[in-house]
Amino acid sequence: MPNSITRNKGDLILEITNMTKTFGPVTALNNVDLKLYRGDVLGLIGENGSGKSTISSIAAGMQKADSGEMKYLGENWAPKSMIDALDKGIGMIVQESGTIAGISVAENIFLGNLNQFSKYGFINKKELHARANEVLRNIGIDNIDSSMIMGALDFQSRKLVEIAKVIMKEPEILIVDETTTALSQKGREILYKVVKRYREENRAVIFISHDLDEIMEVCDTLTVLRDGNIIRTFKKEEFDPDQIRLSMIGRELEGDYYRSDYDPTHGEKVTIELKNATVKGHMYGINLEAHEGEILGIGGLSHCGMHTLGKALFGAVKLDDGEALVNGEKIKNEIFATKKKIGYVSKDRDNESLVLSASVKDNIAIAGLDIFSIGNFLVLYSKENEYVKKQIDSLLIKCSDSSQVVQTLSGGNKQKVVFGKWIGCGSEILVLDCPTRGVDIGVKQAMYQLLYRLKKEGKTIIIISEELPELMGMSDRLIIMKDGKINKEFLRSKDLSDAEIIGYMI
Repeated sequence: MPNSITRNKGDLILEITNMTKTFGPVTALNNVDLKLYRGDVLGLIGENGSGKSTISSIAAGMQKADSGEMKYLGENWAPKSMIDALDKGIGMIVQESGTIAGISVAENIFLGNLNQFSKYGFINKKELHARANEVLRNIGIDNIDSSMIMGALDFQSRKLVEIAKVIMKEPEILIVDETTTALSQKGREILYKVVKRYREENRAVIFISHDLDEIMEVCDTLTVLRDGNIIRTFKKEEFDPDQIRLSMIGRELEGDYYRSDYDPTHGEKVTIELKNATVKGHMYGINLEAHEGEILGIGGLSHCGMHTLGKALFGAVKLDDGEALVNGEKIKNEIFATKKKIGYVSKDRDNESLVLSASVKDNIAIAGLDIFSIGNFLVLYSKENEYVKKQIDSLLIKCSDSSQVVQTLSGGNKQKVVFGKWIGCGSEILVLDCPTRGVDIGVKQAMYQLLYRLKKEGKTIIIISEELPELMGMSDRLIIMKDGKINKEFLRSKDLSDAEIIGYMI
């Protein structure tokens, strides 16, 4: 967009009228009207599948609406693609991966615009990397070098590169779709500064989040969607947590959200453990035990080593020293772990826990093959269908049917599919890395209640999370990591404070 564009606070910048979008029999958007004004940070909130990401992705050129109109800067808006939309002033940071793994950070940042560094058919790599590093440093990203290969970065770092890629183009409208759940506190602060600048410059932001406290803090107005319909728009002075929740789910939440008890007791049997476990550059000399009937929480800042620890418990990373054991046997690899009834939910759900191009049925069924097949080769399809339907029904997975491709589901319903895969096959140990990332408040409550029930059944639950309220609300025992080592352990107690815990994280 030209720098000379006039930016008057309160001017209408984007208008959506009668927008409808369906996926088979599922109506994602039902004649939705939405207006966005300059200088406004508009929050979108609602349960998974309510239509938040759908309406945003259509505005950003990711997909087309079935019907309806859009106007941007007073003119008809129908972007051909996300690149086209970004070039013309609307940029979106998507919920999952928006980068390409096999090329460098610099090539990702300037993807589609590499010709500016080309001369006589050759790319000037030195200039490309220098410019990309400048882009990263300009928004406060100082721990990523542009020459790194994207696939070598962790999930949070890839998300920061994506933010830099979008912000570099200085769009008039920035759409942030469930981005903060992938970020550490430092990463969140980088994004919050960008949002603040956009407000001050009379650009506009659409901010999607399931974190009600965050969205009330960051946003100026808040629109609630439910089942593809806009239910209500709240002004800042009208923000009320109870009213917003009621608008989101159409009912009062029943039962406990987190656990109501403060009893940290569990079974005596150690089911899974690490002994002097080391993965160079990530964690060092970790000794850890988890018991049957225990919810063990593991927390810390994003790069403390806890995500690597989760992979080590599932045999997904090779230890440089020490060992991981399940019921006294050495965990050799992921196949061995699965056979020993360990289930693993990755923070990087789309790349590590799901096959996006496969159906809901295939993703759920893959771990339960020995339950509905003879000799692992003759599949009894009626039993398989019954097996999958049970998980769809019990977890309330919102899909047209079990043949729906997972990639088309909302983030929360994708997460339910991952849970269904491991619960359906009878996992006795669940290693859950950020299990409620991108999940709405109603589904979170259902997941927490499910985890508590599984604890009571004697299962071992390990929750790895960057959300302290989640860890404090659910754990029998809480381990805090720092710089790749265990720094402190807390037992469940009503007197435990987040301030006390944070002191051991930073």
